[in-house]
Amino acid sequence: MIEILNADELSRARDTGALVADILHELKRRTVVGTNLLSIDQWAKEMILEAGAKSCYVDYAPSFGRGPFGHYICTAVNDAVLHGMPHDYALADGDLLTLDLAVALRGIAADAAISFTVGDAAAAEDAAMITATERALHAGIAAAQSGARIGDISHVIGTVLTAAGYQINLEFGGHGIGSTMHQDPHISNSGRPSRGYKLRPGLMLALEPWVMADTDRLVTDADGWTLRSATGSRTAHTEHTIAITTTGAEILTLPTHVRGEMATRLAAESG
Repeated sequence: MIEILNADELSRARDTGALVADILHELKRRTVVGTNLLSIDQWAKEMILEAGAKSCYVDYAPSFGRGPFGHYICTAVNDAVLHGMPHDYALADGDLLTLDLAVALRGIAADAAISFTVGDAAAAEDAAMITATERALHAGIAAAQSGARIGDISHVIGTVLTAAGYQINLEFGGHGIGSTMHQDPHISNSGRPSRGYKLRPGLMLALEPWVMADTDRLVTDADGWTLRSATGSRTAHTEHTIAITTTGAEILTLPTHVRGEMATRLAAESG
């Protein structure tokens, strides 16, 4: 199913996107050496419920997982990259953590992910990998113009990641999003330009470049959910939910303070 959202639905999507971004921002702020992954999950639960929203993960039971997932956020550490199930683990200095959060508010979902190093022992290789996914994401967003095609997004994401020296797994990627978290179209992190579904205003997409340091192969944990690099190498994952508009792509999953700063800057420039 591919949904095209109307103006009211897009307005609600902005609220959902801001909530997702604000929660991720706060969780990153709270996360320090010694923080337990189960504490992060509990914090996420509290903030989601306080906002009157609903987790997209708790009851999530797709064919590729051993569902239902049963937690409020994905917490992937070091060699884990996708669907990281929170468990009793205290983060160590230098751990590379990915937080992936999807929430529905007033009937519209939004999905985002951030990767960052915990503590002070940051490795240059980790920073470079995170930066590569962020650059690929912003390239994909720039390519997401009305009239372009899904393949155009996939192509630029893949071009950035490959140029940075990473192999690309095509099993999991971005996706459509709207009244439910996962919808068509699928957006691979590499592809051919001018192919696939034609983008149109009102379409919402979650773009999510992710890489593993030295492989493109995944293995699944005994929990049936957590996906890790087959070699045990480190990983990174960055994601935004965007809406296609007549003038380009609008990033919905920006924290409230960032949106405020952007609005202030634009007002000053127009004045």
